[in-house]
Amino acid sequence: MNSELRERAIQIKLLLLDVDGVLTDGRLYFSNSGEEFKSFNTLDGQGIKALQKTGVKVGIITGRTSNLVAKRANDLGIEILVQGREDKWNALQEILQHHSFALHEIAFMGDDWPDLTVMTRVGLAFTVANAHFSVAQRAHWQSSERGGEGAVRAACDLIMQAQNTFDTALNTYLTGSTH
Repeated sequence: MNSELRERAIQIKLLLLDVDGVLTDGRLYFSNSGEEFKSFNTLDGQGIKALQKTGVKVGIITGRTSNLVAKRANDLGIEILVQGREDKWNALQEILQHHSFALHEIAFMGDDWPDLTVMTRVGLAFTVANAHFSVAQRAHWQSSERGGEGAVRAACDLIMQAQNTFDTALNTYLTGSTH
């Protein structure tokens, strides 16, 4: 990782994530009865949990509203969840009314145009391998993994590596003391 990326990542206290195309592969699945299905990657979940244990908060801002996303956020201990908001900049402003983070302390991972309003204003902009090209051009870092296939885990690992918490997080599993 280059020195500019490291300096940005060292300052991160909040990682915000888009859902469709970042935590999922971006495809929308619906049954004949209108029921929605989403597929989440366990690598991403483990990375989120590990990052949170280091003291970095994780949140979600998504344009769609889904009970599945609320359940996944709850399962991962994510307390910051804003759904049904395509204006993600205004959603971030609402989050900042309840949480004290400076913009340079926030990272955001997105994949498409609605994410740019936040990505271009925060301290660290992440994107996935299969992001729209115009988003990739504006990101500070692009994962080699696609959305829903471990890209979030790679971003979490990058933050932990920059903040020198990665080895400690990993060692809890090597020594069997994950509690």
